[in-house]
Amino acid sequence: MKIDDPVLHAQVTEAFHEYERALMEDDIPAMDALFHDAPTTNRYGVGEVLYGIEAIREFRKGRGGSPRRKLGRVAITVYGDGFATADAEFFREGSDRRGRQTQSWVKFPEGWKVVSAHVSLEGSTS
Repeated sequence: MKIDDPVLHAQVTEAFHEYERALMEDDIPAMDALFHDAPTTNRYGVGEVLYGIEAIREFRKGRGGSPRRKLGRVAITVYGDGFATADAEFFREGSDRRGRQTQSWVKFPEGWKVVSAHVSLEGSTS
């Protein structure tokens, strides 16, 4: 199995940064387009556990935007020609606590989509 094909790695990296842009601008349609539209898509957040794309959509609509943050280290790895992981550290404005985000990406005919995501804060009991 080939790991980190340069073309695929660039595609996932671009999708990852498009998601980060959409998150910081509260661009819900763009975020939605980057998540797989299925009941099997999940997102665990700092204070929520969301099963299925409909639950994720409802959460985003009611949230009123994500707290501002800066990315730290980002590690993206592509396995074969259809699966990738993106692991990122982030720091929210006004806080020294490190946040962590993990995304699993799958390449579908319409492009790379997040099928699973997890967000946590260091030292969080949530």
